[in-house]
Formats: sequence, structure tokens, C-alpha cells
Amino acid sequence: MEDAIVHEIREAAIKVKENVELVIVSKSEVVELAIVALLCEGHILIEDVPGVGKTVLAKALARSIGCSFRRIQCTPDLLPSDITGTYVYNQRTSDFEFRPGPVISQVVLADEINRATPRTQSALLEAMQERQVTAEGETKPLPRPFLVLATQNPIELEGTFPLPEAQLDRFLLKIEIGYPSIEDDRLILSRFRQSDPLEELSPVISPDELLKMQAACREVHIADDVEDYIIRIIHATRTHDAVQLGASPRAMLALYNASQALAAIRGRGFVTPDDIKYMVTPVLIHRIIPKSESRLRGYKAGQTIKDIVDSVFVPVEEEAVTGEE
Repeated sequence: MEDAIVHEIREAAIKVKENVELVIVSKSEVVELAIVALLCEGHILIEDVPGVGKTVLAKALARSIGCSFRRIQCTPDLLPSDITGTYVYNQRTSDFEFRPGPVISQVVLADEINRATPRTQSALLEAMQERQVTAEGETKPLPRPFLVLATQNPIELEGTFPLPEAQLDRFLLKIEIGYPSIEDDRLILSRFRQSDPLEELSPVISPDELLKMQAACREVHIADDVEDYIIRIIHATRTHDAVQLGASPRAMLALYNASQALAAIRGRGFVTPDDIKYMVTPVLIHRIIPKSESRLRGYKAGQTIKDIVDSVFVPVEEEAVTGEE
């Protein structure tokens, strides 16, 4: 991959990151992971308590890349047509016309996705995986770039419909934002005291530039030994004694592509084992099921992934970069 292209991706990623961090305080890792998902054209599941900035993150990303944004508040009475859109009769033209739903946008926030019924979740699943919606038997493509950020509250579980494994597997990453520190709280009060800085955010790159960057990230070099490292990690999740359900081939591809994007935004045209280690938890934590599953599933999965990564042989640096023995 040419150094000039890598430099362009890194500079663009820095601009987006700095722009988003004008409203998302001291969450550098979270913003970086969101940019990785953008470059992979993947989707993000954010599991966290209310009020920590999930909606703000989605809006700030959309504004920073000049994309349209829609929010869907998921509730048990939400119908698939409320998301995808439907045909309505126009008396003026004496014909039916399609009114697009909120999912027909470039950045979509599905708030509290686990409160929607399985039927509605499946409509969103089609949009996420196929990048299209079906209304009255007619298929309509979604705009690109297309990113879904879905949230769910890990505390209030009454009246919710847990996401099936098939839908969880469609999310590239699962992340948490977390509470700010005391210093960060002071900075938040200072920034938001007079006005909302989100309203003043302007695009720093265009959607067309993002599409070119997405294509370029696929050209980031991964040496044979690093590919084998990914494969060994994925295979280890399937054979580990503490794992009931291991990572799928889709998960392997997700880890591969996410590592390419991370390397690019860090200014490298090649992937290192450290890139894999950095991405392995957000890529796999929602995709494996530990045995004796409980409400502590996320913790158990995270610890199991750490144990697996620690047990897998890491290629030496020279082999990882060049693929030479």
C-alpha cells in the first residue's frame, strides 16, 4: 500500500477524531474504534447505561463525515414498516408512493434495540447485512456509506427481547463508553455551560472521501504469519474449554478487516500482531458464548478472550511485517 494513501487515511482519521472529541470528552479509544467501524463499513453495538453520550457520539460522527443522520427509538410496539418505510396513497396523484423510514439514512442510531420485537429486529437485520430494505415486496438499496449504531441498556432488562446470536454477529464491534472521571466531568460542564458544541460541528471529510478510504483500507498488507495468527485465535475460541459457542468465519473476517483499518489510521500500510490484540476483544466479545452463561456474560467473555490471546503464539515482528521467515 502506498505511503501517500496511508498518510491521507491517517490525516483524515485524525481530523474526524479531533472533531468528534469536541463533544465526546476523554473517550479517545471509543472514538478510534468508531472510526475503525466507519472504515470497515461495519456496525457498532454500544451497551452502556443512559446518559453517557451514545446519541452524541452517533450525531457527532454523522456531522463529521457530512452524512445524513436518523434516530430510531425502539419500543415493543414499533413495527418493521416504521423502520423501513411504507407505501401510502396520494390522493393528488391517485397512486401509491413510498415514504422512506428512518433506516434509509447514512448513519442510523437504533436506541435501545433490545426493546424492539424480534420481527422488527429482523427488518433492521436485513438493512445491516444486505444494505437494503424490503417494503411491500419491493427491495430498495440503502445509501452509502451506511452505519448502524445500536444501543442497549444492560441494567433494565424487563420487557426486552434479547438479540439473537445471528443478529449480534452482524455487529462489527461491541463497545462501552463508561462514566467520565471527575476531571472529565468538570470539562463537560465547562464545554456545555453556555451552548451545545454539537450544534457547531461541521464536516471535516465528505462521504465520497470516506468511501475511497474504505476501499483503500482493504489494501493494507497482512503477512502470512499474521493471517495465521488471526486464524489460530479464532480456532482457539472454538476449542477452548470455557467456551460454548466459538467465533464464526464472519467473526474472523471482521477481525481481519478491523485490524487493517486500525493499522491505516495509525499510519501503517501493514498489520502487526498488536493491531490484532487491540481489536480482538471489541470484535469477539459479543460473538462467543462462555459456558455457565449469566448476566456477567460480557465479563466472562472478556476474560476468556484474554486467556485465549495469551495462549496463542505471537509471530515475531519481522515475520509479522514482511511475511519472511
